[in-house]
Amino acid sequence: MNTHVDLRPVTVERRTAGSGPRVLLLHGLAANDSVWERVLPELPPSYQVWTARLPWRTETIADWGEQPNLRGWLGKALEAVPGGAEVVVAHSMAANVLLDLLDQKNRGGVDSLRQYGIRALVLVSPFYRSRAEEFDWNAISFYLNDFHLIMEEGIRAHSGGRLPDDVRRAMGERVRDRVGPYGWLRFFELYLRTPALQTGRITAPALVLAGEHDFAARPQEGVALAAALPDAVSRVLPGSGHFPMLDAAGEFAAAVSSFVNSTMGLTPPSGPALLTALEHRA
Repeated sequence: MNTHVDLRPVTVERRTAGSGPRVLLLHGLAANDSVWERVLPELPPSYQVWTARLPWRTETIADWGEQPNLRGWLGKALEAVPGGAEVVVAHSMAANVLLDLLDQKNRGGVDSLRQYGIRALVLVSPFYRSRAEEFDWNAISFYLNDFHLIMEEGIRAHSGGRLPDDVRRAMGERVRDRVGPYGWLRFFELYLRTPALQTGRITAPALVLAGEHDFAARPQEGVALAAALPDAVSRVLPGSGHFPMLDAAGEFAAAVSSFVNSTMGLTPPSGPALLTALEHRA
């Protein structure tokens, strides 16, 4: 059995043999590319799907918090896909790093979307507030003192709710401690900067997906982000939490596929349309 752990900060792996649109999947904090395992079989076989393993993944999480430039690492993942990632699907903190990267490139006079060849964005469970005044002491207290609950949510979603509460709680606290204060600060700094994002310059068609029961990145934040982007649609997936790709893989894949097919002018796959999601168009 191969027990080797790849400690390189950034790697990408091709996961499907399709020759269609190149789709790159980016995981969030304290996760890894295993969060996409339930979704991969549900996506159209014509897609060329890639997954990234990023510095804030489970295996290297203790080391990433003091990294000075998370945008640079994410840029390396985008550049590692041969031909460029036409569709980028980013979950949770990765969605915020992606927005930060595109925003900072634009501020530097670079057309960030053109540079990376991005034609469409899918932002999953992003953290977003449109006004600095929305960050009050209660919000900071929640994300600091109850940060372990977000880690527990990931464990719940991965395990399908099969773990006892006390085991899940202990595991969540252990992951929180591995993230550490520096890792938490990097996450929350990204969140605090969202009111300053120049969202009007991020012009690629975007789908913002949220889970109905997400207590970490609340669904109304996804709706607000979609409203702030020039060409975006938001969907709230019923019954899902912060990890809709695990809670409702079929519905998640259907929403992504419908968006990608429509955006890129592809023939949609046969089957019933996703009618259960609540849709909001900005």
